[in-house]
Amino acid sequence: MLRFKYRLWLVADRLFGLLVRAVFALLRLLGPDSGPRIGAWITRNLGPLTSANRIARDNIAAAFPEKTQAERDAILTEAWDNLGRVACEYVHMDRIWDFDPERPDAGRITASTGTIELYERLRDDGKPAIVFSAHLANWELPAIAAARHGIDSAVLYRTPNSPAVAKEILRLRQDSMGTLVAAGMSAPFKLARALERGRHVGMLVDQRFGRGPRVMFLGRPAHANPLLAQLARRFDCPVHGARAIRLPDGRFRLDLTEEIALPRDAEGQIDVEAATQVMNDVIAGWIREYPGQWLWMHRRWR
Repeated sequence: MLRFKYRLWLVADRLFGLLVRAVFALLRLLGPDSGPRIGAWITRNLGPLTSANRIARDNIAAAFPEKTQAERDAILTEAWDNLGRVACEYVHMDRIWDFDPERPDAGRITASTGTIELYERLRDDGKPAIVFSAHLANWELPAIAAARHGIDSAVLYRTPNSPAVAKEILRLRQDSMGTLVAAGMSAPFKLARALERGRHVGMLVDQRFGRGPRVMFLGRPAHANPLLAQLARRFDCPVHGARAIRLPDGRFRLDLTEEIALPRDAEGQIDVEAATQVMNDVIAGWIREYPGQWLWMHRRWR
């Protein structure tokens, strides 16, 4: 009976994978403007009917007690809008990415001169580095930006629960953002090996990690992932923050911070817990700047 149920689940998953591929094909036909607009309309209207809406609403209220209810509602609506756009932008990343360093303000992707110079420095300095990011705007873009600037990197990602969906997402990602490292028991060793070889490591660090230290995040204690701080302590390499900011008309601005000074202990080594706090402080500042572009639906504070 268990084998039968497992086989039935595999068949259902494969069928679901075919459906996902068909949806992706349709989105591809709709183009990088119409597809994300439709996705945003769907999530703006259906998202509030889900249990995730309550989670997001409570998170926003706790993070911004000083805001009016109307202001918090506007953040929530924008967050659903952003999520729908991200979901439909997966199949268009090759079209969305049109950054031209000779004309940095001309396309969908823009960046300051300072950010461009930082990407080039990371590419050419011959040293490993760690780059953290968060679920802001389209969170795939910082990894794509690194790859398009010729930065040799290993990027940690979470595998979707559905194997068929995971296969489709991997197919869309694998040629655009360096070496992909699936989250799991072996991931820290793979990332450490990448740094040993002088490569760069990227990771989203704004979600809950139950086994991690408790930090203050947007005014409340939350468990955070200390992996990047542990790697920074071991390799004593530079740490930077990267983000994308969603602009009107389907455009984005890329930001890359200068090296972030991480706290050190009495022996001069990076303090893992304090460094984890610093990274989360940077992300919290980003969220307060553009609150409607963050993924509030995650149960960050359990």
